Amino acid sequence: MTDVTDTSDSDPYQWLEEVEGERALAWVRERNAETRAALADGEGFGALVAELREVLDAPDRIPYTLRRGPYLYNFWRDAGHPRGVWRRTTLEQYRTDTPDWDVLLDLDALAADEGEDWTWGGALVLRPAFRHVLVRLSRGGGDAVVVREYDLEKRAFVPDGFRLPEAKTRIGWIDEDHVFVGTDTGPGSLTDSGYPRTVRRWRRGTPLAAAELVHEGGVSDLSVFAWRDPTEGFVRDFVSQWRDFFHHETHLLAADGTLRRIDVPDDADRAVYREWLLVTPKAPWLGQPAGSLLAFRFEEFLAGQREPGVLFTPDERTALAGHTWTRNHLLVETLQDVASRLHVLTPGRPGADSGAGGNGSGTRAGGWTRRELADIPPLASATLTDTDPDTGDEYFLSLTGHLLPPTLHRGEIGQPGERLKQAPERFDATGLTARQYFAVSADGTRVPYTVVGRSGGLPGPALLTGYGGFEVSLTPSYNTVRGRAWLARGGTYVVAGIRGGGEYGPRWHRAALKAERPRAYEDFEAVARDLVERGVTTSAGLGITGGSNGGLLMGAMLVRSPELFGAIVAHVPLLDMLRFHTLLAGASWMAEYGDPDDPADRPHLAALSPYHRLAADRPYPPVLLTTSTRDDRVHPGHARKTAARLRELGHRVLLHETLSGGHAGAADNEQVAYNSALEHTFLWRTLAAPATDRPGGAAD
Repeated sequence: MTDVTDTSDSDPYQWLEEVEGERALAWVRERNAETRAALADGEGFGALVAELREVLDAPDRIPYTLRRGPYLYNFWRDAGHPRGVWRRTTLEQYRTDTPDWDVLLDLDALAADEGEDWTWGGALVLRPAFRHVLVRLSRGGGDAVVVREYDLEKRAFVPDGFRLPEAKTRIGWIDEDHVFVGTDTGPGSLTDSGYPRTVRRWRRGTPLAAAELVHEGGVSDLSVFAWRDPTEGFVRDFVSQWRDFFHHETHLLAADGTLRRIDVPDDADRAVYREWLLVTPKAPWLGQPAGSLLAFRFEEFLAGQREPGVLFTPDERTALAGHTWTRNHLLVETLQDVASRLHVLTPGRPGADSGAGGNGSGTRAGGWTRRELADIPPLASATLTDTDPDTGDEYFLSLTGHLLPPTLHRGEIGQPGERLKQAPERFDATGLTARQYFAVSADGTRVPYTVVGRSGGLPGPALLTGYGGFEVSLTPSYNTVRGRAWLARGGTYVVAGIRGGGEYGPRWHRAALKAERPRAYEDFEAVARDLVERGVTTSAGLGITGGSNGGLLMGAMLVRSPELFGAIVAHVPLLDMLRFHTLLAGASWMAEYGDPDDPADRPHLAALSPYHRLAADRPYPPVLLTTSTRDDRVHPGHARKTAARLRELGHRVLLHETLSGGHAGAADNEQVAYNSALEHTFLWRTLAAPATDRPGGAAD
């Protein structure tokens, strides 16, 4: 292994961290021109962009909605509305093939009127009147937003309403005249990660500076925020103080301003609904294993009762994926070898034994009943897109898979369901199959991966992706862009569920934390070797792609095992592991990776930092790096500096940086189509071409 470049003090490319510096942007424009000449100026590129744009803008996509009172709300982009419109309709209209949508806010018109690069950041509608809205608008797709109050009756922004300038704001309704807010109010108001350090109660018509302080965290914390649960009969206020990405305290906020901590482990997930407290511990607790779902009656828990009702117990193959309440039932999502299962759990009478047993499908256990909610096909994902616990037991359920176009179902617990929407097939899947396999990692761990493509025949081009971080699971999904640009053209697509993710719950995540991060990389390498051994592809024909933490995975593969791959694509990647904590939101990820300033962590961070492990004498495959100037989460300097270093060392690398797009890398469908066309053009030309003809920027 090569020596590690010393420290950031000796970094010759640190000037590329100046996001909008004149010199840095001039350099970016040169790289973009090289990438355009290498990939976008050739025959067929424009046609591919148009083909991808067609599916992204297709009018018969499923318009997923959220219920707010009597209406279903949706945000929609298409060719006529590239920035998008926020709109609503009724359930009766939504059931039709062409619903009558009531447009509430047109972002294209707003952007034109104000001369701003607005993208949608979401809307918070005040219950139960559903008139007042806090609209979040982002410049160029960044995480930072401006906040404006909107009146749904007057169809206009409220001139003297709640309004905040651009910041990584946390805000939520208390009532019509009050909000909880944490935002940038000047020096000392933000944490080292760039998120609010304080939360205040702000009254309409008063200056923010006069808002009452509710709680204050430390500068080394991740963030502090507060929220109100307005459920009738159970109105409560809460405050959370996040120490880092995985540890936080939640407090019940009393009317007199005092805080009462909910005494669960700092690393546990917790949620309060009506009389129930649900807890998912990340380590063994109260005699139950990590990843369990435990239920307590909230008031009894506050009084000291600690005997849990066990609603779910994980095993070696099964993990909890999430849970959602309707008015009277709890819907529980699980993963079994990365495939979805859904259960309906119904609480029993007060005083009854509240255990619901393990992960089986029994109909009754203790005080809870349990049944399957839906019949889910193999290797498919089921996602509860919305429920409305205020009014009843309605749910909306999306089913999809790698080769299964999404369907949207609506139901009410105890009643027959209905299929509301069905997306058409977007690419030719004739002869394609989705098959699951397991690779054996260096320490003997079985790692699941799914191969989507044609079985049999000679090895051909394959594209492998993974993530492996932050307990995020990669589950089956119908990717229309990948389908058209890769699968329909004869490529094979592979998704690896490596450690660091959440495919098997907390144990899977913690197995690759901090100094154990190489376990994730060994898993990915094991999948790559298994693909070659099975005859799916060859090393020269195997491309890999990943974004964000998955971009770090791509960088790790570049410096650890370049001989396994024929091409590497990293989107909005994290690559400098010795300075990541000083760049934008990077400090918030030290719980995942470690602290470069801590002598105990620095050695393993130096050992895995792709930027510092690049060498001139290793035969790297061609690399494509993409990022965004407006990414205020993962600094574009990671990709910029790595591209510069690879060029300096004489390796083939292309860089494409969008001026807008935020951490998504694209602000509209045109950018998505263009970026995707770049990626797939690069992959096809690289994996199907002789080594001497592969695209890549020339060295300086």
